[in-house]
Amino acid sequence: MNWRQIPLGPLQTNCYLYTNGNKECLIIDPGGEAQKLTSIIQQQHLKPLAILLTHAHFDHIGAVDDIRNEWKIPVYVHKNEKDWLTNPSLNGSEYFMAGKIKASEPDHLIKDEGMIEIGNFKLRVFETPGHSPGSVSYYDIQSGIVFSGDALFAGSIGRTDLPGGNHETLLKSIHEKLLTLPEETLVLSGHGPDTTIELEMEGNPFLNGF
Repeated sequence: MNWRQIPLGPLQTNCYLYTNGNKECLIIDPGGEAQKLTSIIQQQHLKPLAILLTHAHFDHIGAVDDIRNEWKIPVYVHKNEKDWLTNPSLNGSEYFMAGKIKASEPDHLIKDEGMIEIGNFKLRVFETPGHSPGSVSYYDIQSGIVFSGDALFAGSIGRTDLPGGNHETLLKSIHEKLLTLPEETLVLSGHGPDTTIELEMEGNPFLNGF
């Protein structure tokens, strides 16, 4: 599997194209700039299979409908945020943006932790709430990669002062779900550079003393 990080939208949210050897791909968190993202997908001759959302804040969903409609692919989001795509007050755009960002309802709701299979992609879903109530992380055990959304960053953690956020819940999610992964696991976050579980265990100042 190969991955490409593409910062998109007003907050330069990391969108990821996760690609297999057949040029099929999963699109994780298409935050905006749909035309730019579409051009990259077309230039690489990729075949998108689905859109996976780590959560449904406005900066992660800005290009959802354009990409979904272009390739006629489903959108996955956790059940706790099933109404966030359609509601600017829930996804935060009503408070942070001059305009309101929204998308059509999701096609698939993630109801529990466990495996999801899309084409020959197999990802384990971890519920990692705290930044938002429906935050999830997607882990590929074969590739040793976890897409952590805005739960865990290089040297930091997600903010918890937004509606539905909770600092203690986030720390619990990180320690019980993410830091239990192999230390060499590559962490692909919603913002900023990639990191590893080992680096965050050793040097993330927000995780010390929990």
